[in-house]
Amino acid sequence: MRVTCFLCDRVDEIDDNSLLAKRIRNRPLTTYLCPACHDRIAQKTLARRQQKEARGVVQAENERDAGDSASHTNGRP
Repeated sequence: MRVTCFLCDRVDEIDDNSLLAKRIRNRPLTTYLCPACHDRIAQKTLARRQQKEARGVVQAENERDAGDSASHTNGRP
C-alpha cells in the first residue's frame, strides 16, 4: 500500500497486511507520518514536556515558599 506523509509529502510503501495499513483503510482520516517526521515530532514533544516539568517544579517550589511566608505575615507568629 502506498501512503504519503502529510508533513513532507514523502511517499512510502507499507505492507498491505500491517496494522497501520488496516487502520488507514478502515479510517481514511487517519494520517500517516514517515519515520523521519515521527521521530522529529517525538523529540520536540519530549523536550517540551521536560521543559514544562522543570518549570513546574520551580513554580511549585516558589508557590510553596510564597505560601509559607504569607502565613507568617498575617499577624500570627
